[in-house]
Amino acid sequence: MHDVTMIVRENPSSPTAPKPASRRGIGRFTLDMRQAISPAKQAGILAGSLAIGLIISVAILDLAGIAPLDLAGELAGVFNADSLRSVLVRAAPLILVGLGAGLSFRIGFWNLGLEGQMIFGGIAATAVSIYAIGPESTRLIVMGIAASLGGMLWVMLAYWMKTRFRVNEIISTLLMNYIASYFLLHLLYGAWQDSKTAFPQSTQYQPFERLSDIGYGVNGALLIALAAAAVAAWGVHLSRFGFYMRFISANPNMARVVGVPVRAISLAVIAISGVAAGLAGFVNVASQEGRLTQSFFDGYVFSGVLIAFLSRNDPIIVVIVGFLLAVLFVTGQTLQVFYQIPFTMVQLVEAIIVIAVASSEFLIRHRIRWTR
Repeated sequence: MHDVTMIVRENPSSPTAPKPASRRGIGRFTLDMRQAISPAKQAGILAGSLAIGLIISVAILDLAGIAPLDLAGELAGVFNADSLRSVLVRAAPLILVGLGAGLSFRIGFWNLGLEGQMIFGGIAATAVSIYAIGPESTRLIVMGIAASLGGMLWVMLAYWMKTRFRVNEIISTLLMNYIASYFLLHLLYGAWQDSKTAFPQSTQYQPFERLSDIGYGVNGALLIALAAAAVAAWGVHLSRFGFYMRFISANPNMARVVGVPVRAISLAVIAISGVAAGLAGFVNVASQEGRLTQSFFDGYVFSGVLIAFLSRNDPIIVVIVGFLLAVLFVTGQTLQVFYQIPFTMVQLVEAIIVIAVASSEFLIRHRIRWTR
């Protein structure tokens, strides 16, 4: 027997024949982790994502019947005297919730319970008013302190559940918003209901219990927000406390090994986050509402997250973004009146911007390349 070796030659035109390497494709995308990125490139990616979100928002509003030129005119009209005062008043709670979200995000605690903390801040401030706690000359200060404690205690409950029972703070803080909301309704439909109007709202605050204008359209609420932002900026950028926060955010285990008081710093930051949200509830009811209502907190959790993302958790930039978001809200109110669009359309625009900015984080951390 002889071994017979058969050589089979592939027909180059056959569909099953392997193609030369040069014909296997025109290229492909590759995804790499960025080791470093310059601040200018970060800002460019963030600005591009924000621009895309704004373009989509303008297109949606155009489909709803608001032409881009009309929208630009309404935005320009925000800066007249009366509208600008409304913007400044609206900016104060937005700045405070942005600070509350940004500070907690810096250490990896996803505080999405800003609305619940605002509610308990407003409840605590209103309790001081209803039960006339403290002399009239210091009543407003006592209301602010009570609101700060109310927001702080509510967020600390979520932190305790995380450390004691390992309950994820995203779940706990979100669900606690509903608990706070229903407790507010229990009060406003019950013991705290205004007997004069029979509406689900508290009695109106006394004049000395309200944050008034101090001149040039600036309300006392804005001064509180700016002071809080200044203190937060000093703590984040100029103090050892801020250095510890950056260390904990980068590597909490390593921070613990080298002796950083991780638990104490985390506890303090989360408490301050709750204080900021509680103060947001206080300035809202004491400047805009003048009483405790059932909807004074609506939409602020998403606003706080949006401000924190846009500012990259920087207290200085929080002030700028809070002001711009206040312009968006006041413009949205104008569009509701003159163009009959629902407020949900304004919330949709806000959600689109959140998604666009959140998506920019992927491009900041990763690099997409085309290779052949």
